[in-house]
Amino acid sequence: MRKALVVAAATLPLLLTACGGSGTSASSSKGSAKSVILITPTPVGTDSFLQLSVAGGKKAAQELGASFKLYESNDPTSIARNVDAAVRARPTVLIGVSFSFDDVFATVPAQHPSQQFLEVDSCPKKQPANVTCVAFKEHEAAYLAGVEAGRLSGNHRLGVVAALDSPFIHRWIDPFFAGAKSVAPQTNGTPLYVGGSNPFSDPARAKAQAQTLASAKGADVIEAAASGGNPGVFQAAAAGGFKSFGVDVNQCRLSPGNVIDNVLKHVDVAEYNAIKDVAAGKTGGSKVYGLAENGVGVTALDSDLASSGCTVAANPAVVAKVKQVRDDIVAGRIKVADPLAAS
Repeated sequence: MRKALVVAAATLPLLLTACGGSGTSASSSKGSAKSVILITPTPVGTDSFLQLSVAGGKKAAQELGASFKLYESNDPTSIARNVDAAVRARPTVLIGVSFSFDDVFATVPAQHPSQQFLEVDSCPKKQPANVTCVAFKEHEAAYLAGVEAGRLSGNHRLGVVAALDSPFIHRWIDPFFAGAKSVAPQTNGTPLYVGGSNPFSDPARAKAQAQTLASAKGADVIEAAASGGNPGVFQAAAAGGFKSFGVDVNQCRLSPGNVIDNVLKHVDVAEYNAIKDVAAGKTGGSKVYGLAENGVGVTALDSDLASSGCTVAANPAVVAKVKQVRDDIVAGRIKVADPLAAS
């Protein structure tokens, strides 16, 4: 488990450059009473999940007539420093993205009860009253992707290249295999992990793990769940003759012909809604977005599937099956186990 983050005292530097942040603004609202500060756990770079978060924050800020600033962190220490600097700036909403903020948002908000915090994609176990949380049922979407993989795999050997071996990341792994087994019980699934000091943005390591799954385990379908490392999996797929799945956004165009579909998470929409709610005084509590709320899904369910570049578009029978399973999950006829709930 992550060790508790301790926010340093008044000696911490307030300049964003000292905190690993970048003070980009979504509007020229100089002198505005409203402001939005978004803190990421790692640099945004090519991480599609973080890119979605920035997009949602900027859109909400623009509609609110607020300034927008992005503080990019590099590690737990810089997260703590960025949170400290953001609190001192007294924004309308202070946003932390991912489970990396669970510890710091369990303690710092209690010390600043007049400041409103928003945690996206997770929530502290002991949630202060001034922390609003937005989370997702990623496991429901991963199950749908697994149904596709089970129908489309030639040898029923699947793999997942994931960033870390943790209960949260297993939301992309276990349901993916379970969905495949629901339509092809003979399916075998193997996960491998990127790990290391940069697990969410290491395409070289992700590529190597995908190559191992294909060569040593015989996987002909591999889900990429390594954030910024996903392009490495797609490169391996193009060279190795297997198919892959992307995550968060439509990544099919990153490797035409090699990506079946994507496990989608509409982070930008959920974050946008939450920021506007907090700004309007609707604070606290937690909202979870699943298939029923259109917070997660797969590209096969989208109206623009035909132009998506995803290979599943050429398999109408598989698309029809995915829609049926989606409806069954929403109606409660299929229960998808949540690996995080069992941790």
